[in-house]
Amino acid sequence: MEIAPDLVRAIIEHAHAFDVKEAETDPDSGSNPTDDGDLDILQDTVGDLTGADLRVVLEALNVDQAAELVALMWIGRSEYEGSEWAHVVQRAKERATGPTSRYLMGVPMLGDYLQDGLDAVLEAGVRDEA
Repeated sequence: MEIAPDLVRAIIEHAHAFDVKEAETDPDSGSNPTDDGDLDILQDTVGDLTGADLRVVLEALNVDQAAELVALMWIGRSEYEGSEWAHVVQRAKERATGPTSRYLMGVPMLGDYLQDGLDAVLEAGVRDEA
């Protein structure tokens, strides 16, 4: 693996924060956030940088790291096994057609899939080359 497991774990944290966001439903409710159980924090607003933070991290990856992250997501989605690592990474490189950040950020439960994929790959004995 070229991408370090610690970097994947950091991306997973960003992805989990991004995954819980939802579209803003009532921007001018006038309600006290405490009365609403502070649920407004889960709404994706114009000034919220959660998505921007994740996008910056994803766009900073090199081509190989981006392909590996896509491969981890596919493995986490149970499309492949962790033991198929090299094949899945090659497949991700072949299928790349646009910004990896846009593709990955459009996947619901991205953080969960990345975690499951990382676990499967490490259990399969793929070495950390980063």
